[in-house]
Amino acid sequence: MTTLLEISDLRATFGGLHALAGASFNVARGKTTGLIGPNGAGKTTLFNAVTGLLPQATGRIVFNGVDIAGKRPERISRAGLIRTFQLARGCPRMTVFEHLMLYGPRQAGEGFLAGLVSGAAVKAHEEELREKVWAMAHRLRLNGVLDNLVPALSGGQKKLLEIGRALLAEPEMILLDEPMAGVNPTLVGEIADQLEAVKAEGIAILLIEHEMALIKRLCEEVIVMAEGKYLTHGSFDQVTSDRRVQSSYLGRSRA
Repeated sequence: MTTLLEISDLRATFGGLHALAGASFNVARGKTTGLIGPNGAGKTTLFNAVTGLLPQATGRIVFNGVDIAGKRPERISRAGLIRTFQLARGCPRMTVFEHLMLYGPRQAGEGFLAGLVSGAAVKAHEEELREKVWAMAHRLRLNGVLDNLVPALSGGQKKLLEIGRALLAEPEMILLDEPMAGVNPTLVGEIADQLEAVKAEGIAILLIEHEMALIKRLCEEVIVMAEGKYLTHGSFDQVTSDRRVQSSYLGRSRA
């Protein structure tokens, strides 16, 4: 089991608040890893730092053997590290189909000159991407809402769309920020099934989630953060029986 993401001494300060206070841990290639901890532990801030949305953060971030600390978000995503957001809004004036088309990688028509001189190649690539989008929509059971604007979707459908968007980018690793937040219970199982399918494809996942049943179901390993730092890691049973985790996160302690 090799390391895909290596985080070392990651720090971020907002005024006098140390949101990240030297967080350090590794995430394995091809595995699903849970990232848990109390509110304010620095989990989403860590996601922002890793994906280039917090350029003032300091520390070492190595993805797939390449130092990505300080890189722009688009360069990080092109390297194969994709994230979703807790509040999945999408592009409000685009349909579900258009939104998914937007995230196909290496689109030949993105450059003005390429679009002029390589019309046939651009058209062929776009048709190939359309087929992938149709297949993804069917996989996620979004084929019935492909013509809907993103704001018209339910919370669960928006989360499924986020997963589809991430998968169409052909990632090696996806950072999922609370994929069950705001989701109707009827779609919770559907999203969990989709994440298990992603896991089976060998795509690494780092998952922030407060729903412990989902963490237990999906994650081979669980990393715990508290007060902006790494606390411990292990299997679900190991971390949930740890007294430090019980005290700092689960709200209970054992004599």
